[in-house]
Amino acid sequence: MSVSAGTGWAQLRQQARSLETQTEALFHTYSQFSSTTTVAPKPTEDEKKTEAQLEDILERRETLISQLARLLDSESALTASALKQNNLSRHREILLDHRRELSRLRSNITDARNRANLLSNVRSDIDAYRSSNPGAAEAEYMLDERRRIDNSHSMADSVLSQAYAVNESFGVQRETLASINRRIVGAASQVPGINSLMARIGAKKRRDGIILGSFIAFCFLVLYFFG
Repeated sequence: MSVSAGTGWAQLRQQARSLETQTEALFHTYSQFSSTTTVAPKPTEDEKKTEAQLEDILERRETLISQLARLLDSESALTASALKQNNLSRHREILLDHRRELSRLRSNITDARNRANLLSNVRSDIDAYRSSNPGAAEAEYMLDERRRIDNSHSMADSVLSQAYAVNESFGVQRETLASINRRIVGAASQVPGINSLMARIGAKKRRDGIILGSFIAFCFLVLYFFG
């Protein structure tokens, strides 16, 4: 294989890879036209320009792939490598995938535009009907208000139901704690000497309370008479 043929193959592949990268970037821009909040009723100039650029790049890539195929066919069977065959096949696969992606994005944009136009037409028809039928518009307004009130009542009922459920849960917990306390007291009463021990502890607390109270009273008397 000559040096010029090898150089031509490398240059064509470099151009193909560059155009593939540009295609990916344009796909990102083109996809934004279907994901915007408000889709334009008709294709904008930016949308038309991006779509035209994509179609042009795809055609240029098709031409480059044809040139690569002719260059590979011109080589002898001995000099043509399997790697070049794989590279050419890969370029063709990527081009086919990108053509499918362009078709998919174009369909998404069309569907989004049709939905937006349909909603706009429905809103226009509703506004026109309300303008020509003020009584019906008033009745619809009252129905909307009634629905909002019903929704508020439903929300309040839900909150009250949750509050009742929580209160019932607290009641069950109180009963459980009371039952546990009764069991503890019952078990303690069956232990020999536990009642007398509790009585002595209670008596000691009362005695300590009497002593402390007497001491405080004595202090007050001393302050009262000698202060």
